[in-house]
Amino acid sequence: MTDQFKQAFQEEARELLRTLEDALLELDQNRGDLEIVNRAFRALHTIKGSGAMFGFDDIAGFAHHLETVFDQLRKGQLAATADLVNLTLAAGDQIGTMLDAAAGKGAADPAQSAHILAEINKLAGLPDSRPETTPIQPTEARHAEPGSVVEWLIHFRPAADVMLTGTDPLQLLRELRELGQLRPRLDTSVLPPLDELDPERCYVGWDIVLATSAPREAIRDVFIFVEDCSELKIEPASGGAAPAVNSVPAADNRTAESTRGSKSASIRVSTEKLDQLVNLVGELVTVQARLSEVSARRDDPDILAISEEVDRLTAELRENSMGMRMLPLRGTFERFRRLVRDLGIELHKTVELVIEGADTELDKTVIDQLNDPLVHLIRNSMDHGIETPDARRAAGKIPTATIRLSAAHSGAQVLIRVSDDGRGLDAGAVRARAIEQGLLDPAAQPTESELFSLILVAGFSTARQVTDVSGRGVGMDVVRRAIESLRGSVEISSKPGAGLTVTLRLPLTLAIIDGLLVRVGPTHFILPLANSLECIELTRQDIRDTHGNHLATVRGETIPYIRLSEYFAMETPPGESEQIMVVETENGHYGLAVDEVLGNHQTVIKNLGRLYRDAQTVSGATILGNGTVALILDPHRLVENAVHLACRNNRRAGRRPRGNSNSN
Repeated sequence: MTDQFKQAFQEEARELLRTLEDALLELDQNRGDLEIVNRAFRALHTIKGSGAMFGFDDIAGFAHHLETVFDQLRKGQLAATADLVNLTLAAGDQIGTMLDAAAGKGAADPAQSAHILAEINKLAGLPDSRPETTPIQPTEARHAEPGSVVEWLIHFRPAADVMLTGTDPLQLLRELRELGQLRPRLDTSVLPPLDELDPERCYVGWDIVLATSAPREAIRDVFIFVEDCSELKIEPASGGAAPAVNSVPAADNRTAESTRGSKSASIRVSTEKLDQLVNLVGELVTVQARLSEVSARRDDPDILAISEEVDRLTAELRENSMGMRMLPLRGTFERFRRLVRDLGIELHKTVELVIEGADTELDKTVIDQLNDPLVHLIRNSMDHGIETPDARRAAGKIPTATIRLSAAHSGAQVLIRVSDDGRGLDAGAVRARAIEQGLLDPAAQPTESELFSLILVAGFSTARQVTDVSGRGVGMDVVRRAIESLRGSVEISSKPGAGLTVTLRLPLTLAIIDGLLVRVGPTHFILPLANSLECIELTRQDIRDTHGNHLATVRGETIPYIRLSEYFAMETPPGESEQIMVVETENGHYGLAVDEVLGNHQTVIKNLGRLYRDAQTVSGATILGNGTVALILDPHRLVENAVHLACRNNRRAGRRPRGNSNSN
């Protein structure tokens, strides 16, 4: 078995485990829903079948026992209970551990597998006569269960290239043998002469009589991997009018392949290949910028025409390659239902997880690094924020608490919010704890936002007792570091008794963005186009009219602006006129005063390196067509820092802040 097929099984099995977990969590809420039971059964059946095909016999044997229990659920012979759901969730975790062990990541404990299956068998009333971790012995016939035994005629002609996908047709017959008495007849009518035979192609088929009490669906499940590309008919031997399950002519295998291809909406591509594609596109964008620079300097219509065509094609290629990496957040969000359920049991709290905006798309690179921060935030809410049912009743709340996990687009960013309706933050307690830990000067008068941001500092915790869930003061620091490594930011808001909301502000992508190239003196900057609204002229007369205050009138609205040359302490005197780029931020509309706006720029984002990892207002850098480097500004953080600086200066001077004016 090649590593390629084993890797394919690993990926498919992990997707099936997620499907199984989702189904089990739904089953816990809707115990009598047979459709949910069938979904869990199909996931287990597929793991068992593909595991046996690809040589993962321990996983196949383990899943086989679980499948038997869920078959009882399907037939109404067993009731779904909380204990069964808990055990099956643990079994899913154990299969995940087996997959890790097969990939060389740790080891799976056979005793744990045996214990889980022994408990499940006891719950289901099944005999525990053989070691639970022993792989299935497919050649042992399992007699049909008591009941109405029906003979089925099965006409099976696998596709000629079925073995190239790792499927063993004989394994399918062995699975059928487990359902009852099997009488197969081999069809070799299309077998070619020996000198024309290709050992990698399948030339045979089978006509099978199966006597079993199993339903048609169970027989069809055996062929779940091959029914779309094979000729398959399942009919009662009595000649009843039951329709065939599936019929795809195998005489022309190209037709089958075409049919299968037309149904496929996607293909699986490794992350490494996508990353390589985006990197190559990024290099192409940089080269295209150089070509545009050269064509602008030369008065050559042919070069200019070629440059414009390359520019168009590069933009389309960039959009397509970036679109491939954009994924909905649903898969990430849904995983936390299990975490909330398990923590609720551990902490004796009743909590409902509400998910909103799960179809919001984000770069896969960003999504892959979101899991740990969200885990810490949810654990923090469950342990610190959410009260016990009795405490909630005493506070006039309903016993069931709510954690809300939401996502929404905001320009070139995605806002992910984790909020709860718990006790919220006590500003006084946070302040006292910060002073106690030496994080805050007793004479300091921070704003509520600045005070709450202290819980993101390493080692800070309001919990006086360390538990298995939290209290060590490391969780929120992990959140801050992880989000800042993604060029994002963390914001905290809270109302005592009403709950807490943590907002993660993340860029849509870490690779390529549309930007505006601006100049301040000899220095160039990039502003994200999605945050930029419009450009206006700022003259000396405008400055005199506002008496030197950093204010400008835009379409009847007075907005503050920040002169970048002053903000970055650049020794560049302003000219007779400047341009103000109006940007949209969480603090409202602000202006950024620059010497010149040069135009749109496809921006390949480059990290600044560890030396500049703490830079607050710069999210990266890019290489311009002339080979120079331009910094990419984060308008939101820039404005936020400017506002805080202005407020701090006003407090030191004993003045009340004048709204948002003079914010540089």
